[in-house]
Amino acid sequence: MKIDPWSSTTYQDYTRLRDEFGIQEFSENLWKDLPHPHRFLRRGIIFGHRGFDLIREAVIKKKPWAILTGLMPSGKMHLGHKMVIDEVIYYQSIGADIFIAVADIEAFATRGHTIEETKDMALNDYIPNYIALGLKPENCRIYFQSKNQDVKDMGYILGKKVNWSQMVATYGFGGSANMAHVFSPLIQTGDILHVQIEKYGGIRPTLVPVGVDQDPHIRLSRDIAQAHRLYNITLTKDNKIGVFVKTDTNVKKLLDNAEEILVQLNFSQLKRITDYKAIYINDAREGDIPKIDEPLARSEVKLGGYGFIQPSSTYHRFITGLTGEKMSSSKPETAIFLTDSPKETRKKIMNAKTGGAVTLKDQKKSGGKPDECVIYELFLYHLIEDDRELGNIYNSCMGGEQMCGDCKKHAAELMEQLLIALKEKRKKAHEKIEDYLS
Repeated sequence: MKIDPWSSTTYQDYTRLRDEFGIQEFSENLWKDLPHPHRFLRRGIIFGHRGFDLIREAVIKKKPWAILTGLMPSGKMHLGHKMVIDEVIYYQSIGADIFIAVADIEAFATRGHTIEETKDMALNDYIPNYIALGLKPENCRIYFQSKNQDVKDMGYILGKKVNWSQMVATYGFGGSANMAHVFSPLIQTGDILHVQIEKYGGIRPTLVPVGVDQDPHIRLSRDIAQAHRLYNITLTKDNKIGVFVKTDTNVKKLLDNAEEILVQLNFSQLKRITDYKAIYINDAREGDIPKIDEPLARSEVKLGGYGFIQPSSTYHRFITGLTGEKMSSSKPETAIFLTDSPKETRKKIMNAKTGGAVTLKDQKKSGGKPDECVIYELFLYHLIEDDRELGNIYNSCMGGEQMCGDCKKHAAELMEQLLIALKEKRKKAHEKIEDYLS
């Protein structure tokens, strides 16, 4: 399988994606202890992750952590775009510092939009909708890639440890790829990692919630973060935890520093082998690695390094378009836009693809297929918060008691209410934009 961040591919086999790209399953143990878990967590809409354990621990222990997400305006904002900001707003409510990049450099490189066009779309559509949906200005920073010198500097400097072969393997670039396109993933790495430099809050776990199409950016950022570390903490073949110095300079100083930190962490069975640039911790287990890694990362900043903790990520399923294909701004019939009128919304929903039987008689006899129904997805993703109510709709459909026409009417009413309320909030949101911009 190939994942392309800039394609219009619809991904369906999420289990295969997890297996082929090393994405971990997002199990109930990761979210059940979080405060008022979001519906995307409860309902399996978030299906995979990388390193979410660090975020869970930060939330539970009330330690600092951050969210980095981006918006790349490429048309009017629709329900698919709404999914990420719904997650961000939830994470903001449980303590995250929020950073939102307007990906104007990427839009220029990959979508052909000018910097000015992207700015207009962001200020007139996306950011007002984010505010109207509930994003708070506290601990929140929205910025434009093209205006953030720290992000651009980070992309250039960190790219020193990325070669062309890695970019080709990650993104499939061919000989015709323009260099602005090639450089834009490094700018995204700057977005993701700059939130850990001292100016923006320092070393801490960072979560990037994305659709699975964005996983190449996550993998590249995690690889770059690790490549710039001074220490590597790993499980050896004989099941020991080892702290290894990755550089050939100041090895003694780095080992002294690591040993001091390990003693402070109450590890006592330490075996230091200077020739191997290593300290083996005989009384540590695999689960202790994050506990060891974070203080070592923080210390690296004082020793001339970056100390980046590898960014974490979650992956959500894509909402199906109204016609059964991918929801897309370029195909209005597939999408419900957040600026659609009640009349437009109702018409789109009444014409949407369902999982119902061919005839009313068959529907009553054999039931429908809510798992294949666009209307049920609207309830699942956006319209119904109560899990019990959602379960009743699902079971009634399966049992042949719920007819598609009734579901469509109910979905249209709920969607109209959502969009009308959003329109009212959006009017006031334009006045508040400056509170969010850096």
